[in-house]
Amino acid sequence: MYPDKKSKSARLYTEACNYLPGGNTRRQVYMSPYQLYAERGEGFNITDVDGVVRVDFSNNATSLVHGHAHPEVVAAVKAQLELGTAFTIATESEIRLAKLLCERIPSVERVRFTNSGTEGVMMAIKAARAFTKRPKIAKCEGAYHGSYDFAEVSLAPTPEFWGADDAPKTVAYGPGTPDGVLNNVLVLPYNNPEAAERLIEAHKHELACIVVDLMPGHLNFVEISPAFLSTLRRVTQAHGIVLIYDEVISLRLGYHGNQREVGVLPDLTAMGKIIGGGFPVGAVGGRADIMGVFDPRGGKPVISHAGTFNANPITMTAGRKTMELFTEQEVRRINRLGDELRTGLRAVLKEESIPGRISGKGSLFKLAFYPQEVSDYRGVYRASAGTGSFMPLFQYLLNHGIMMGNEGRGAISTPMTQNEIGRLTEAVRNGVRELKKELMAA
Repeated sequence: MYPDKKSKSARLYTEACNYLPGGNTRRQVYMSPYQLYAERGEGFNITDVDGVVRVDFSNNATSLVHGHAHPEVVAAVKAQLELGTAFTIATESEIRLAKLLCERIPSVERVRFTNSGTEGVMMAIKAARAFTKRPKIAKCEGAYHGSYDFAEVSLAPTPEFWGADDAPKTVAYGPGTPDGVLNNVLVLPYNNPEAAERLIEAHKHELACIVVDLMPGHLNFVEISPAFLSTLRRVTQAHGIVLIYDEVISLRLGYHGNQREVGVLPDLTAMGKIIGGGFPVGAVGGRADIMGVFDPRGGKPVISHAGTFNANPITMTAGRKTMELFTEQEVRRINRLGDELRTGLRAVLKEESIPGRISGKGSLFKLAFYPQEVSDYRGVYRASAGTGSFMPLFQYLLNHGIMMGNEGRGAISTPMTQNEIGRLTEAVRNGVRELKKELMAA
């Protein structure tokens, strides 16, 4: 049972705190009083160092679309390992994955690989600046786009700093953020097309790009409205502003990415997570003319993009095999499982009279304990204020064979079936019955 101060995970955490700030290198793995340590994963199961097996609905922050250690991915990587892991010359493997992405993602004509989604977003922004010769970017309040200084502005502002609803102030995420960063970021209110258009028009000659997530995780998977998205596309096209989609998470929602599902195409797309097959990865792809800023064939490229492990053959091999296995049939199947899960969880909340929302789309889902509909960051912030924490249910699920993100987010992997969906639904039902007072506490 968690927590158990005599467990191996607890002992490892104590040791880790001697060498790592807070005992970890990734914020999302932290848990109090100690974090769990994995020993192995197989299919939809993850086993910790104490031998506890759980169904894994976290899937390493949604990145493992085929779950753990898919046999075909493992075999492909083993074959490449025997040939080498990284070289100072190119490999055919990067061509094969790049070709697959260009053929599958409708707006992508050229690709550059990086080692994380953060880098993918960063290089998309830098490409847009170089192409337009403009310095400023725009992003939506509360949206997470990685840890690049410019991209994390106004990630989590609080009411005393955030300004008017229709004209958000630019707020630093961390102390010491340079004024030069803050002065070059325009913050838009998510899903407010009228306000966004007014703000963009006021800065149209300075804006290089607008970065937007079609279903931002930090906004509890609140989907972008068609009116907001069409406004962004119309205004950016009118003023030569590059529209960037952050599909690091949402690419899994459709065989051709979420952009095909929403029917509005961007100029550039930042990618990551599933395209690496379980290995570190990121990418930026898009229009050939914009991507040309990276092209060195005419001499020094407009902007330099290097990286010792960019497009390393291990990641490229694993990513290609993973995407080949992620067929249209499999995408539709796990998206249907997602629909079934969200329907089941909504029924549980209704039956147990628990105020809550089940959001998400396709194979992604989010459970939050507030009753009202929300459409933007401030709505999520206000709705969450004074509500019960997800943590009691998270701990209950841990002790009943379920692993989820500790903020209530989760993802379905291809090894899963209706059995795993039913198991999670039943565990949530039993958990909310037992924890009703804690979950509803103000």
